[in-house]
Amino acid sequence: MVVTGHVTSADLRLVEVDRLVNSRTLHGSESLCKLLRYLADHAIKHPGVPLKEYQIATEVFGRPADFDPHLDSLVRVQAGRLRAKLFEYYASEGIEDPIIVELPKGTYALAFHPTSISTKTILRVAKEAEASSQASPKFSRPVILLSLLLAVALVVIIVLALGGTRTSGTVSGGRPAPAALRVFWQKFAAAAQEPLVIFSNGAFVGRPETGLRYFNADKDSRQAILDHYTGVGEVLAVYDLDHALGSFQRQIRVKRGSLFTLDDAQNNNLIFVGSPAENLTLLDIPSTHEFVFQRVPSGPRKGDLSLINLHPQPDEPKVFLPSAPGTTLTEDFAVIGLVPGLNPVRSVLILAGTTTIGTQAAAEYVSREDSLEQLLLRLSVSENGEMKPFEAVLRVKVVRGVPVGSELVALRKLPQ
Repeated sequence: MVVTGHVTSADLRLVEVDRLVNSRTLHGSESLCKLLRYLADHAIKHPGVPLKEYQIATEVFGRPADFDPHLDSLVRVQAGRLRAKLFEYYASEGIEDPIIVELPKGTYALAFHPTSISTKTILRVAKEAEASSQASPKFSRPVILLSLLLAVALVVIIVLALGGTRTSGTVSGGRPAPAALRVFWQKFAAAAQEPLVIFSNGAFVGRPETGLRYFNADKDSRQAILDHYTGVGEVLAVYDLDHALGSFQRQIRVKRGSLFTLDDAQNNNLIFVGSPAENLTLLDIPSTHEFVFQRVPSGPRKGDLSLINLHPQPDEPKVFLPSAPGTTLTEDFAVIGLVPGLNPVRSVLILAGTTTIGTQAAAEYVSREDSLEQLLLRLSVSENGEMKPFEAVLRVKVVRGVPVGSELVALRKLPQ
């Protein structure tokens, strides 16, 4: 596993594992403690070497040699429980720990990161506010927040910035939107105007019934361009984004890239769905700067779309490439970028894969509570509760054209 800013001292990591094992959160969870120690030992002694369900089942949980992970979900269930316990610990008693231990979804490779105190505190207090509102329905939300203000003054000011009438968000039945979604999406949800989602629609020529291909300026007439097709990943990404903003009782507005104008950029918070290879508007406005899309200039993958790591950190590759064309797509890469807009009071969120499936995975990642919690623990939040600019790379596992797991493999915090 490739990790940005990982801790290099095995001793420090083992000390943190001991803290977890002896914590109130994991008290009485002998099987989870055993799993945690096993995963930590493997991560430290064999970095980058993946673990299989079969290996964990037989060596940790004593399953017989004929164990079949397709028939027995023990390992997946226990990993999910451990993942939840880790977040619970770092949102409560582990709030001041110098290291965060993470089990990214879709992998059994334990990761260790330097802590980000401010973000964890915000998440914890946001969850406390949510729990208090559910446990004390006879009290109004302002009263509950005032109580928290007396207990944790500065942090609750941040939560109040996230939790106003407009931005706290409720789902059906009056439940608040999950805390992680409120932290990540609050600026987009708080704006008077709903965010504008710009999806890619590449230029094609040909006919749907006989075959389409990308427009080639050297060979094709511009009069034959068809610009009203997009990938399945973009379609599903728009669905996920609509669902995420729906948690705040807000809608999204959707526009295809070929109709986008600079006036749109000046007057709206924007969410771009799809890479600059098809969403050509990204070539004209502020985009990502640390991880950029480029065609491979030479070699056996010449012409393939790649993701260039302009300032690779130790153990990070310089180029991220998906599965080769002509083979089954099993791996893709995607960028999540939160950058300032042309109008500095506006924000731009970029969700783009090297293929349409990677784009779908990026949208799923920022629309789900569990993955956003992992991201937020690695980031920082400003004192007024707003997300700071960042760029991140996901490695996406693909099975039969469906993204089944995304792993955060590189992260950059950007200057404002």
